[in-house]
Amino acid sequence: MEVDLSADAIERIIPHRYPFLLVDRMVELEPGARGTGLKNVTANEWFFEGHFPGRRVMPGVLIVEALAQVAAVTLLHGADHAGKTPMFGGIEKMRFRRPVTPGDQLRLSFTLERMRGPLGRGAVEARVDGALVAAGIISFALVDAPDDA
Repeated sequence: MEVDLSADAIERIIPHRYPFLLVDRMVELEPGARGTGLKNVTANEWFFEGHFPGRRVMPGVLIVEALAQVAAVTLLHGADHAGKTPMFGGIEKMRFRRPVTPGDQLRLSFTLERMRGPLGRGAVEARVDGALVAAGIISFALVDAPDDA
């Protein structure tokens, strides 16, 4: 289902903050099942200063983190898991097809495949202009938020 969750709304759902909040907007959301978010990649991103001078490329690990944040919003939006903290359990079969550079808009998607108690896994993919740039499987645990959160 189409939604329009801004970065401010996303911050009310997941604990990530600038400069590590890597999702600008959620545009599709079926809470607990699937979601799609956007990341506008700009030339002034903090990571481009060192990755790589003269040929700016978004680090693959940050693409995976952005995908995980879309998964977290998808899972934590709604009553079932609200207030939990998502933790990586693993990354499988992640493949990168082409570099992501300034000016690209990442369309980040997550689809839940399995959830057993606090543990789950799902398919993720990132696209730019409809072309697949990264895809794989992530696994995670939803844990209680720390008392000082």
